[in-house]
Amino acid sequence: MGDDVNVVTDEAAQRRAARKAARAAVLPPERNITFDHMSLEDLRELRTELMDQETRVSYWRRIIQARLDVLRSDVTDHSPVTDLAKVLTEATSAHRRLAHISVLPIDDIPPLPDLAEMWARQVKPGDVKNITALISDLESAEDKLSKFRSELFRGIEVATNELIARYREQPLLALQILPTDPFR
Repeated sequence: MGDDVNVVTDEAAQRRAARKAARAAVLPPERNITFDHMSLEDLRELRTELMDQETRVSYWRRIIQARLDVLRSDVTDHSPVTDLAKVLTEATSAHRRLAHISVLPIDDIPPLPDLAEMWARQVKPGDVKNITALISDLESAEDKLSKFRSELFRGIEVATNELIARYREQPLLALQILPTDPFR
């Protein structure tokens, strides 16, 4: 038994060392001239705005996925109620994240001007032709949202890297985000 514990401990130490070496091999971000015109505050606001937009896009993407699950269950003769309960149960893991979302109107998401129409579109249970058409439209919308979300992630990463580069140049800049009175 003692040898097994040593092997597990050894493997864990090796994994930690490998992660540490990988982190050390990553070069620190460099300044990006694209952001030279932006103040630190503007850069932080941009990053926050991108993160908020990504949260809204993720929210609508999950809603579309849930509607797709329900529609697909109608086409495959499963009980939509059972499948909806499964979808909602799976969604509880995202509950904490979504609890802080300020839900904005559907038209706030740039790549999908027809999302409101798709969301409001009603189809009769068993109407395979119209259900299939709606599934196709929703899948297309989900794909567009996924691509837009990927663009947002890239923007967040670029803005974050610029912040890190600025903080590395002037470490005291990082202190500006701290409250002046920490006990308030």
